[in-house]
Amino acid sequence: MPAVAMAQDADAAGTVAEDGVGEYDENVIIVSGFRESLNAAVAAKREAVGQVDVIVAEDIAKFPDTNLAESLQRIPGVAIERDAGEGRQITVRGLGAQFTRVRVNGMETIATSVDGASFNRDRAFDFNVFASELFNSIVVNKTASASLDEGSLGAVIDLNTGNPLAYGAGTKVVATVQGRYNDLNDDISPRIAGLFAWNNADETFGLSASAAWSKYETPELGNNSVRWANNATFRSVDGVNCTTSPADVGCVEVRNAFHPRIPRYGLVNHDRERLGATAAIQFRPSDSTDIEIDALYSNFKEDRDEYWGEVLLRSNERNIDLSNYTIDGDNNVISADLTNAWIRNERYHRESETDFYQISGRLEQSFGDTFTATLQGGFSKSDATIPVETTIIFDDRDGDYSYDYSNMDFPLLVFNTDVTDPTNFQLAEFRDRPSSVENKFKTVSLDLEWEPVDGLKISTGPFFRQFDYFTTSARRDSQYCSAFTCATGAYGAPVTSDLAELFELGDAGQPSGNTNAWVVPDLDATTAFLDLYNRTATTQQGDERGVREKTMGGFFQTDFEIETPVRMTGNFGVRYAKTKQTSQGFVSGQYVTIKRDYDDFLPAVNLNIFPSDDFIIRGAIAQVVTRPSLGNLTPGGSVDQFNFRITSGNPFIDPYRAWNYDVSLEYYFAPGAIVSLAGFIKDVQSFPVGESLQITWAQSGLPNSLLTSGTPVYDAIVNGTDPNREFEFRTTTNGEGATIKGVELGLNLPFSAFTSGALSDFGVLGNVTYVDSNQEVNFGGTLYDASFPGVSKYSANGTVYYDNGRFSVRVSGAYRSDYNTGNSGNGNFLEGFDSTFNLDASIRYKLTDKVELLIDGNNLTDQYRYRWTDEFARRNYENNHFGRIIMVGARIEM
Repeated sequence: MPAVAMAQDADAAGTVAEDGVGEYDENVIIVSGFRESLNAAVAAKREAVGQVDVIVAEDIAKFPDTNLAESLQRIPGVAIERDAGEGRQITVRGLGAQFTRVRVNGMETIATSVDGASFNRDRAFDFNVFASELFNSIVVNKTASASLDEGSLGAVIDLNTGNPLAYGAGTKVVATVQGRYNDLNDDISPRIAGLFAWNNADETFGLSASAAWSKYETPELGNNSVRWANNATFRSVDGVNCTTSPADVGCVEVRNAFHPRIPRYGLVNHDRERLGATAAIQFRPSDSTDIEIDALYSNFKEDRDEYWGEVLLRSNERNIDLSNYTIDGDNNVISADLTNAWIRNERYHRESETDFYQISGRLEQSFGDTFTATLQGGFSKSDATIPVETTIIFDDRDGDYSYDYSNMDFPLLVFNTDVTDPTNFQLAEFRDRPSSVENKFKTVSLDLEWEPVDGLKISTGPFFRQFDYFTTSARRDSQYCSAFTCATGAYGAPVTSDLAELFELGDAGQPSGNTNAWVVPDLDATTAFLDLYNRTATTQQGDERGVREKTMGGFFQTDFEIETPVRMTGNFGVRYAKTKQTSQGFVSGQYVTIKRDYDDFLPAVNLNIFPSDDFIIRGAIAQVVTRPSLGNLTPGGSVDQFNFRITSGNPFIDPYRAWNYDVSLEYYFAPGAIVSLAGFIKDVQSFPVGESLQITWAQSGLPNSLLTSGTPVYDAIVNGTDPNREFEFRTTTNGEGATIKGVELGLNLPFSAFTSGALSDFGVLGNVTYVDSNQEVNFGGTLYDASFPGVSKYSANGTVYYDNGRFSVRVSGAYRSDYNTGNSGNGNFLEGFDSTFNLDASIRYKLTDKVELLIDGNNLTDQYRYRWTDEFARRNYENNHFGRIIMVGARIEM
């Protein structure tokens, strides 16, 4: 918890020690300050057998971090992906979130939340589900060992909620209260955390409980193009009819160039509430018996509200007249005037909620001084639901509009039609798409350890895990005139002032002359007018699917320590895992079940050489595996009815398999100080790759019943406007391997290492990571070299701090270079994000030993997030900012 951090020993509570991070003295070390917690983390890293990095509680609570992902970015080789301005998922050494396994109190699990588009329907762990205050240590295992859970090509991360007996005899109560202010919307909101712990006088029985709650709004203001597209024929170009004169020079060059699909400015408002709680009971009746039961609960809610003023060029080009255009050097129609444009004002509302539960138990029993058995088991469940996902659309299909993307970051978008008058619009379309995702884990393991002589430990044991994943969704989508009777010539219901509200755009970075106000649907009035939520929701076959995996096996490992001629420590062993996989989903209207199984033998070696007490050379070799993405494993798929795209899973794709090679040099040149250099190679032998080809709807074999009235696909296929239109068919196949390699440089330097007096209270810590990754991507029949999705070539972060025990100040910066997120669409090669730099700060002042004042600042530069489509042209996908955050409060300990 915020005011208490423990450097725990192996017997007294040591989740940290039990995860292989190191051994400590029998006495619990109370860490009360930032520098002391850094010292504890350095000590844990020093004594570890593998390559690890550690954060203990004061690190977490005293960094200005709103969740665990933002705490983890301080570790070398770790970069984060943000959602709504805060960290959500992580990348470790060039491998994305799906390649990282996360354990909570020693048990693998998945926490699922919702991002801008949809649920996380993958193996990736969403760290934003949890408040950082609930945890007292994070361990990042960067090298594998036979005793460590398999499933990661990147890292195994242990999140630990602490052990009751670590708090010492008696009662301890800690409380933190903060007010959170965002300067973009002037929102002030609460953040509260508390801890209670009690141990008996003999410290043989203890219990603890903690809770953290916050509620806040984050605005996301900016612009969005929803990608760019080419190969589309406009009705006319500079007055020339392109249907009757398709060879006209203007018609040809505009058709071949790229234009924004849905250019728009708007607001996305994130109203979030996070509640977390932990509870633990620990009983140690003797030095040979330790029993512990841990429980964790988290509830994460978000209401997402979007307000857009846009033009729908996508699939409507044949109805639009384009003139006064400019094409730039990247083949973009960078500016143009449009008439007969489909002006669309859109209101989107989504309610989502994630409930995470976990209960686990652990029994450690020693038999004499040389033999120990540890039995651990538990259950976790992550339920993510979207009961409401509503879109209401007003259209004006003969509007005038101009756009200018000469400045890709901040385009000029001008409506030449009065978009503040509701009577110029018709209620044309509505959607509602409730959905859910469920992840469940059951785990049991038995670890047996025998130490026949000093310096030698033999361990072995079986394990069993069952993982269940299921997702489903339904739709209430329709054009208004398909669901209701419309007047002749109308495409929707007339909009009145009762159905509309005026939206005024705030500071979105827009240039002078931009249109900054427009009417949008009033959500309550329009849904009541449509009686939307009483309409039948139709289940989408392609979105109803599941996977069950049963993994069983065991490991054998030998740990050793040799003192002559130089000290050496390490381990070697092998892990066996048998995976039984059952995939379910719809194929051509039939719900099918497909079974398969496969085996993995995973050897691992870790070796540490100590040329001196302060210098360590580490090396590791291991074979590792990551199971395929859940969405790719399920049979069947879904139809994107706006982009003419069919996506299908493949239950027979193989796992990602790789050999990892790691080496590091660590120099502990002063108390609490370290400089380290690590190199790594990940030789990925095989990984699933996306495959794309063009087919017609008839060739897909899918029934017309999957299509929704009012969509472009429905009009083309069911209404017969373009029955031979080709679709992009995407699936996943087994691909060839690739290589990821890189280096990490880390430094933790308290100035007390080389000076005394006032300067000794200062210090710096930071790291730089370079990653070189390469894979071949098939784009339009040509192979291109590209980096792995989610991989930034450079990442770095640093902190400058002052801490004299009573007053402390820290300033932290985190940099991440640009990276792609994978395939794009509409003729664009990949998509991704530009580089970012986030600056945070923290101030602490102890009024007394029991009361501390807190000031935290996040995103102090109000960093914009630029997302691009097409790696070569870097066309604007979106560019948004989220505001500076200041948190002020106090911590009280009793």
